[in-house]
Amino acid sequence: MARGKLFLPLLVLITFGFSLPHVHGKLSPNYYSSSCPKALSIVNEVVVAAIKNETRIGASLLRLHFHDCFVNGCDASVLLDDNSTFTGEKTARPNNGSIRGFEVVDHIKAQLENACPKVVSCADILAIAARDSVVYLGGPSWAVKLGRRDSLTANRTAANTFIPPPTFNLSALNSSFAVQGLSFKDMVTLSGGHTIGFARCTSFRAHIYNDTNIDPSFANSLKKICPLSGKDNVLQGLDRQTNAHFDKDYYENLVVKKGLLHSDQELYNGNAADSLVKKFVKKQSSFFKNFAKSMIKMGDISPLTGSQGEIRLNCRVAN
Repeated sequence: MARGKLFLPLLVLITFGFSLPHVHGKLSPNYYSSSCPKALSIVNEVVVAAIKNETRIGASLLRLHFHDCFVNGCDASVLLDDNSTFTGEKTARPNNGSIRGFEVVDHIKAQLENACPKVVSCADILAIAARDSVVYLGGPSWAVKLGRRDSLTANRTAANTFIPPPTFNLSALNSSFAVQGLSFKDMVTLSGGHTIGFARCTSFRAHIYNDTNIDPSFANSLKKICPLSGKDNVLQGLDRQTNAHFDKDYYENLVVKKGLLHSDQELYNGNAADSLVKKFVKKQSSFFKNFAKSMIKMGDISPLTGSQGEIRLNCRVAN
């Protein structure tokens, strides 16, 4: 990546006093093998039950992990409610009115506290729940590295700064991921998480009314449910074909100019990402393999370990 592309995000980091991500300690898939041997099965049982009750929640849990890790690292700060000392991240622009899944996390935490009190962190719950959601919906599996601890505070300003919005172009997306230590390939790959879930009209309105790199018939069909004003919260599947199944169809949509978000279609718009999109369209196994690798890499963003942070008893509040 050219150095110039990193200049603005780095300047933002310096301006707001945030630090670049780095790994503080070693995480391990076997971290709870002795202290809470049933941790993984407990999380999986709750996640599967939640998805059976509402398929959409799988994508919501994946998004929770993503939005957590992009704000000062994977530390469960996204789960904290507002209090007298700080305003949490739930009402930040990328999250307000759309981020969800907190009740599922609460249920998982309650089950874990019953089985292994004060052992499993909320940050690790998010990492495991994201993986289990992807697997249940037909996607790849990976060994989730564990041992993260939970933050004592949240950062709404950082959430507004670092979570990429749906209006970003390819260069901005690239820089946004690079600040987190993630590569161009990671960016294109992790965007494939949009093969499941929904987006609100307010997130794709500009794309269907203003952009030219969109199939006209697709845009017209969306205009029927998403007018120029009003109906901001109307939902549309991010993957127009199989939004409840984790597959390569997201990339197939991009090739025929039927990406729902502006930032989605930027991945196939006569640029450097085109070849990787075509590769994933041709071979789903390649997408799955790379997605698993990139999820592990994202889960390594600035975890709190050792004596840093804490193990929250309630994921919504610091102890």
